[in-house]
Formats: sequence, C-alpha cells, structure tokens
Amino acid sequence: MPAGDGIVRVQRETKGRGGKAVTVLRGLPLEAAALAKLGQELKAACGSGGTVKDGVVEVQGDHVDKAMAWLQQRGFRVKRAGG
Repeated sequence: MPAGDGIVRVQRETKGRGGKAVTVLRGLPLEAAALAKLGQELKAACGSGGTVKDGVVEVQGDHVDKAMAWLQQRGFRVKRAGG
C-alpha cells in the first residue's frame, strides 16, 4: 500500500496529450489489484476509457466533478488538485 496522507487528488491534465483532456487520480490508498478494479468501475461510471499504471488512475476526458462525487460516495477523502 503506498504511503500518503489519505487524500485522493483529482485533476485534469492536457500536457503531453495532444491537447486532449485526461482526468488523473493520485493518492488512492489501495493495492494494485483493488486499484485496477476501482479504475475499471470508475471508467464505466464515466462512460469512457482510460488506464491504471504506477498507482495512478487516468480516465479519458474531463470527468473531474463526476470522479470526485463517485469517490466521495465510496468513502474516500477527495480534493481537487491543479488549476
């Protein structure tokens, strides 16, 4: 389990992605298998693709608000990161 402060940080990124927006979730306090399952459920809830790698969940598109609400329903402490 990765060490952290227990807060999931959600942000929108476009850098290095050809101008396309991606929602990035960092700081999820889960093992690799549980993180992959959570990523799969979140992608289905947002209705888009994405990936889980190096402890970071990436969902294609700008789904920051939807991802934050979805995580809060599951009991995670969530903060919006970035601008």
